[in-house]
Amino acid sequence: MVFSPTRAPAVRPAPARRLADRRLFLAETLRTFRTTGAVTPSSRHLAEALAAPLAHRTGQPRTVLEVGAGTGAVSRVLADLLGPEDTLDLVEANPRFARLLAADLRADPRLAAHGERVTLIAGPVAELDPRARYDVIVSGLPFANFAPDEVSGLLAGYLAALKPGGHLTYFGYRGTARLRALLGTSRSLARHSGVTHVLEAFQQTHGADCRTVWGNVPPARVWHVGVPAAKPRPLPRATARAVKPWQAPGR
Repeated sequence: MVFSPTRAPAVRPAPARRLADRRLFLAETLRTFRTTGAVTPSSRHLAEALAAPLAHRTGQPRTVLEVGAGTGAVSRVLADLLGPEDTLDLVEANPRFARLLAADLRADPRLAAHGERVTLIAGPVAELDPRARYDVIVSGLPFANFAPDEVSGLLAGYLAALKPGGHLTYFGYRGTARLRALLGTSRSLARHSGVTHVLEAFQQTHGADCRTVWGNVPPARVWHVGVPAAKPRPLPRATARAVKPWQAPGR
């Protein structure tokens, strides 16, 4: 199923807040690029594409997970689409981002309006309750910066945490492979090639849909995986070997 971009109410943070978020993101990129993986928060266009599965109401309470919530650019769009009984868990391991999100849960009208139905897990995704199950998972983690086995572990964890009939969305930036080829070391290029193989095998196995969001810096590809109502298919053997779910670097 291909989801169209979500059109939530066009509520935007104040210009001063957007500028502060960009400065914080840039500072964290310079300090911890491997686990931040971006120089600016996701644009509204990218956030809407990632949140698209939430636009389709089921009439039942839904549980939603965002991993790598950053400064909350996607979180606020997800919150706009929550129904009266839906819940949203935000996972953020970067302590500076997590402190900002914790304050926003109390002060940002778009998040605070949902009260305790929006919660923050200020730590790595490995600390998530292994019993938790979700209808929609949105991943903002920079797969391209991780090792192949870390990406395999994350994908396996996402599949295990999705309810039958659930949806996973994640993204990757366009045009970075050429830049890595020019600037990367042979070791980093081999690691990135391994990650690409893991993602391509996952996308092929699970029939992932893809669309490009040009209105982002840099432009991004958004991938959507829908889990069948029956038990999800396992990862290919070569991909799943020695995989430890959720074992990814802290963000």
